[in-house]
Amino acid sequence: RTPAHIVVPKKPKEGKPWVWRARFPNWHYRMDSILLSEGYYIAYINTDNMYGSPKAMKIWNNLYHYLTKMHGFNEKVSLEGVSRGGLFVYNWAKKHPEQVNCIYAEAPVCDFKSWPGGFGKGIGSKTDWKKLKEVYGFKSDEEAKAYKDNPVDNLEKLAEAKVPVLHMIGLNDQVVPPEENTMVLIDRYVKLGGPATVVPCTKGEQKLHGHHFDIETPRLGADFIMYNTNKTITDHFKTIPKCVDYHEMRGGLHNSYIKFEKDKKGRVAFLGGSITYNPGWRDSICSYLEKRFPDTEFDFIAAGIPSFGSTEDAFRFKRDVLKNGPVDLLFVEAAVNDGGKGRSATEIKRSMEGVVRHARNSNPTCDIVFMYFVDPAKIKEYNEGKVPEVIRIHDEVAAYYELPAFNLAKEVTDRINAGEFTWKDDFKNLHPSPFGQGIYARSMLSFLDDAFSGFIAEDDKIENYDMPPAMDKYCYDNGVLIEAKDVKPAKGWTFVENWKPEIKANTRANFINVPMLVGDYPVKPLKFSFKGNAVGIAVAAGPDAGIIEYRIDGGEWKTKDLFTKHSKMYHLPWYYVLADALPDGEHKLELRLTDKHNKFSIGHKCVIRYLFVNEK
Repeated sequence: RTPAHIVVPKKPKEGKPWVWRARFPNWHYRMDSILLSEGYYIAYINTDNMYGSPKAMKIWNNLYHYLTKMHGFNEKVSLEGVSRGGLFVYNWAKKHPEQVNCIYAEAPVCDFKSWPGGFGKGIGSKTDWKKLKEVYGFKSDEEAKAYKDNPVDNLEKLAEAKVPVLHMIGLNDQVVPPEENTMVLIDRYVKLGGPATVVPCTKGEQKLHGHHFDIETPRLGADFIMYNTNKTITDHFKTIPKCVDYHEMRGGLHNSYIKFEKDKKGRVAFLGGSITYNPGWRDSICSYLEKRFPDTEFDFIAAGIPSFGSTEDAFRFKRDVLKNGPVDLLFVEAAVNDGGKGRSATEIKRSMEGVVRHARNSNPTCDIVFMYFVDPAKIKEYNEGKVPEVIRIHDEVAAYYELPAFNLAKEVTDRINAGEFTWKDDFKNLHPSPFGQGIYARSMLSFLDDAFSGFIAEDDKIENYDMPPAMDKYCYDNGVLIEAKDVKPAKGWTFVENWKPEIKANTRANFINVPMLVGDYPVKPLKFSFKGNAVGIAVAAGPDAGIIEYRIDGGEWKTKDLFTKHSKMYHLPWYYVLADALPDGEHKLELRLTDKHNKFSIGHKCVIRYLFVNEK
């Protein structure tokens, strides 16, 4: 855990504006006092001795997410960087320009070769230079000096976003010489079209080799921040949303970045339903990765199956995702089908967590990305000011495991509301039109550009992710499928080698012309022994689907109606979890058909493709 504090104003301003101070939070506090009196929150997190490194930026990302998502702070923040704090504010702002109102800096370090390196006119700091090299992972001075992502570098996106900057400097600063820091950054920034102001502070005593000086006009800095913050709050709803606003980088994709860059091999899997199965955004990601890493040999696993959500994903993971071996990068999409299947919140959470833990148990270095796609129900909920429950559950799992995620449901909703396009004429369907696929792809590729940017040092290594205790100890983290042909039929049950439905209705791949165990009332109870803490059946739920009764270990009989809202038109693949949260170990499932059926069904059948178990 990293120490942090928030200074809370007596009367917070509407919109909860805030200032994020980097380093030396008590230095020249008069400007912050003015902002507090105007209703601004002041935030600080202690990332001392991290010098704006990628490690520090991950901690900053976590604090930003915590304050904006959990406490409702404004999504755009004003940054303050004092001295070496310049490394923090610029390195974070360059990654998140759309989340920054403005940057205020005092004698800021803009190039660590100047300070603490001391390779120019400045006096430098050997102790800090050593610490900086360690935290960045540089092996030598030469490697550090070759680094190309100091604040003075790569300012294009910040300038494009027109983020205003204001620097207060001392002209005689020998610790952080302005000609090696502020003057270089401001010159480059202005030439890129970025708005910038420099105020030399010449009055009063100049201490510490000119690095400590009096701020002559603290009101100027406060007014600069308030003007740019008020402009953001006023214009917020007039601005066309940017895709980066819907991305959560969290733990990032550092392992797969190293794997693809150094090992020249990578296995990437796409797990989801029909939106993953269909061509479109998935092809764009594959093409992007091949171009981004031209010397890398990729094995792409297309594990999208129409109608499938997180429950199906958890129990078919071994068969469909791990069929060629452990995966380096996994994209998971289940929010659309989870939202339409009536699954309980507990089952969805156990399934999504099961997918994560199964992936990480098979490969502790696996990078995982959650994706939340759009449908009309989610648009309606967002427009009512609600977060769709299924997205809330999925993102709770993602946040717990620090997984990146992008919320395309919210992005599409906001862009429709901003008048950029319409659902009816442009996006058209939850199975996106080519236009909609393009919206998805552009957002995803922007996310990958950010994830695969930055410097990889020679000694950077792929590291195992920590596996925290399970959120739910009964999550489906070791799901397996048992073929119908491997289940002993009871009297009256029929094993059909190449099953075809007798009643005409649409079918799905892998649920026709395959082995099925078929029962029709009356039949003897089917008995199945298993070792694990969850069990269920995967059936073709068609127009003649019946109602079953089942029990575990001779307990009370329970009822399950196999007929779904789609069964009139489809022999629909449907995974029913019959029992979970069982003690680990041996159990017996008994299943029988009844003489009852749904009022819309025309039969009493149970057509089993698989039994599935969470083995323990």
